[in-house]
Amino acid sequence: MSIEANVKETLWVQRYRPQKVADTILPAKTKAQFQKFVDDGNVPNLLLSGTPGTGKTTAAKAMLEELGCDYITINGSLNMGIDVLRHQVSIFASSVSFSGGRKYVIIDEADGLSGTVQNGLRNFIEEFSSNCGFIFTCNYKNRIADALRSRLSLVDFAINKDERPKLAMQFFKRVIQILELEEVAYDKAAVGKVIEKHFPDFRRILNELQKYSGSGKIDEGIFADLGQDSVNDLFVLLKEKKFSDMRKWVAANSDLEATELFRLIYDTGAEKIELKSMPSFVVTTADYMYKHAFVADPEINLTAYLTEVMMEASFK
Repeated sequence: MSIEANVKETLWVQRYRPQKVADTILPAKTKAQFQKFVDDGNVPNLLLSGTPGTGKTTAAKAMLEELGCDYITINGSLNMGIDVLRHQVSIFASSVSFSGGRKYVIIDEADGLSGTVQNGLRNFIEEFSSNCGFIFTCNYKNRIADALRSRLSLVDFAINKDERPKLAMQFFKRVIQILELEEVAYDKAAVGKVIEKHFPDFRRILNELQKYSGSGKIDEGIFADLGQDSVNDLFVLLKEKKFSDMRKWVAANSDLEATELFRLIYDTGAEKIELKSMPSFVVTTADYMYKHAFVADPEINLTAYLTEVMMEASFK
């Protein structure tokens, strides 16, 4: 697999984004499916479903760029309202491509679209079918309305157990190439731990490594960023019902990656919370962890979660 850098981009996930399907890191069956679309010169309307960072948008863009198609990308969870649908999407989908071929609209995080917008897009797919195709990406395909889903070919980005080691090794080699191109000193064991920790979220892995590269070297020291001591201190505040101090803790730690933080609190809770309170604690953690992906203010959501744990749990 070749690797090319787009020097205009600052983020590694964009600078080293594959430009061809052959350079993507995907399960063999999925990759072959995308390559066939390119070879046939025809990309159907698609729904790409899978966990965050597994290459859904990357694969979509690689196909379209390899074919030389005009396309736009819209984030469905941020700015995809009726006005965007009526104006931006409609104008793009109805106009003729400069290259003379079929145009495409990529809608990222389509599971964040309202029902009204999904209904509108259902009609757009049919209205502009001769000129424009649509590619949707989502983390949760069950949030896509059946009427819209029936108009799309589903590609599942799930990675089975047998394929995980091979793909992890491919990505490890890609990461090593990137680190060498960026002239960042690294310890292979530390890099391997980052990949093991966050796999298969390729985007998260690259973002974490770029963050750690600011120190000039990626080694075992990077794992000291979020210490167990800090979360132990949090549980003392929860047990002693120190609400104001807990809020200060949240404010000081709100920039931490949410999934990792919830997981660390969950693991620590097994030692700090009495057994009779554990079922409720687990359910509450899962509930707020789910909500965290959609809330307008993550800090308030985390504070609400910890307040509920503080009030409901019995501590050892």
